[in-house]
Amino acid sequence: MHPKALLDASASLIEAVFKFEHPADAVVARFFREHRSMGPRERATLSDTVYAVLRERLRFEWLARSGSGSKWRRLAILGFPGDRDFLKSALNDAEKAWLDACAKVTDAELLAPHRHNLPEWLAEALHTQVGGEFDALAASLLQPAPLDLRVNALKHNKREAVLAGLTAAGLSAAPTPYAPLGVRLQGKPSLGKLPLFVSGEVEVQDEGSQLLALLLDARRGEMVVDFCAGAGGKTLAVGAAMKNTGRLYAFDTSAHRLEGLKPRLARSGLSNVYPVAIAHERDERVKRLAGKIDRVLVDAPCSGLGTLRRSPDLKWRQTPESVAAQAELQQRILASAARLVKPGGRLVYATCSLLTQENEAVAEAFSAAHPGFECLPVAGLLTAAHVDQPARLCAGEGGRYLRLWPHRHATDGFFAAAWRRTP
Repeated sequence: MHPKALLDASASLIEAVFKFEHPADAVVARFFREHRSMGPRERATLSDTVYAVLRERLRFEWLARSGSGSKWRRLAILGFPGDRDFLKSALNDAEKAWLDACAKVTDAELLAPHRHNLPEWLAEALHTQVGGEFDALAASLLQPAPLDLRVNALKHNKREAVLAGLTAAGLSAAPTPYAPLGVRLQGKPSLGKLPLFVSGEVEVQDEGSQLLALLLDARRGEMVVDFCAGAGGKTLAVGAAMKNTGRLYAFDTSAHRLEGLKPRLARSGLSNVYPVAIAHERDERVKRLAGKIDRVLVDAPCSGLGTLRRSPDLKWRQTPESVAAQAELQQRILASAARLVKPGGRLVYATCSLLTQENEAVAEAFSAAHPGFECLPVAGLLTAAHVDQPARLCAGEGGRYLRLWPHRHATDGFFAAAWRRTP
């Protein structure tokens, strides 16, 4: 595609995404369906441009004020990846001069919002939580996330063999530092035709998400519920830990998301997973299992602000009001899911949010309202799961909670708490 046409397409896509009516990945996917003639390189360029602009929106909008032409074209120019000469072949002389001037702007000339590229309410909340680490956290959220894989324990019991297979396939891979079955790839390789992926020996899953599944410690022959399963990344990890025995219910209110689990299940080799679409957290199918379940994982719907490296549009789509509404929903879901746990059973609550309001506040409110549940320090659970350096991953007295931060742990931002139902 000619550089000018590619730049024009980028500007059109940015304009569509910045309506913030739908998730950015859905808007991008729809755009590509409507423009099927685009090849993989063109699609990658458009996608990279859009996500660069979403990540650095405040900085780019500040720089764009001095340019000419439409706002969307100026943003596309600033976010356009790769070869500057290729990009400049699509620009007029004034645009080239403006782009060169933008490249000379240093961080010292920028205001704080133009450096951290976060909405004011979110910047304030995170600064309150991490204090002097705020700049490091903000910088980490501007970087794309790595691609992590989980070795399928049902098909492979040694990570080293998978690493050797990935190397033989021409990929650069290394063990993740904490999760014992995690693998981190360099770059953004396509996995669709990779034999290890096609055969289900590896599955895409962020290292932080793998650690959440380990906290559940599901065993052979147990009855287990993944209460908010979504597309089932943690479901697959839990099912493999159960060695394909017992019954693992994958609940979700979205039948569409559960449909996305089916091809992953087929690759995984699991037959102990039972996807169930429920209407809400008080569905009759949930009530029928009350007091019968050994382990319940509640990976609750949340703001997703721990995943800004992957979904930078969330920081512009979420608001203090939406976060407050999520926290109320999380309380209700956790209370409903707790009813499933039998005496002696384990309950794990998790989010991919960075905010105390959705994390510690929800966990502490649950503990206060449910004296029949004993809080289990996560540090001990991670040690039992053979996780390296568990103390580094925890927060609260005695390692009470899992607290993962992109700038500290190179994972998405995750939180988790665990309880045991007393007899």
